[in-house]
Amino acid sequence: MHALIIGATGATGSDLVDLLLADDTFQQVRIFVRRPVALQHEKLDVHTIDFDQPEQWEHLVKGDVLFSCLGTTLQAAGSKKAQWKIDYDYQYRFACAARKNNVQSLALVSSGFASAKSPFFYTKMKGQLEDDIRALGFPYLHIFRPPSLIRKNSDRKGELLGIKFVRFLNKIGLFRAHRPLPTDVLANALTNTSKNPIQRARIYAGDDIWKAANQRR
Repeated sequence: MHALIIGATGATGSDLVDLLLADDTFQQVRIFVRRPVALQHEKLDVHTIDFDQPEQWEHLVKGDVLFSCLGTTLQAAGSKKAQWKIDYDYQYRFACAARKNNVQSLALVSSGFASAKSPFFYTKMKGQLEDDIRALGFPYLHIFRPPSLIRKNSDRKGELLGIKFVRFLNKIGLFRAHRPLPTDVLANALTNTSKNPIQRARIYAGDDIWKAANQRR
């Protein structure tokens, strides 16, 4: 299989790249990044691109499966408009290019509680992206709605506090379906489902992600 990845330098994307490069099922891993990366491997193709210039890269979006793991925080983006551009526009453009080039399968990392009808900006944005990508008609579409993610060596104070709070609630029997999820577990789920795609769209959340990763909680 030939894999395509956007968001390859993020926490989940980095774990995913490592898994795919070590998996004999994948003969080629092609990543699209905004800045050069030091990683080298015989199976790895790195394309440093300008996401705002699709005419320069859309012809390269060819393969068996596109992993869409791109995302940022509002703080890092600086504004809701800038976050929408990264989290929605760039991913949707890549999905359109993949569909145009007959990529059969797409795995999208979305968000817990994603819904286009959500009153909250982030979950509404993710829900809108899900709906619009679903409308493109990929034969195989896997949408992942992870809870709070545990990122290796994270220094995001708000994220770390949030994980601690959810874990406390878990200990007293609340929100167990939303137990924080390590990014390597999510990457395992992405890899496994791409090798055994299910026709049409399927949504994975909570326990479904753990099961897809073939790991116990």
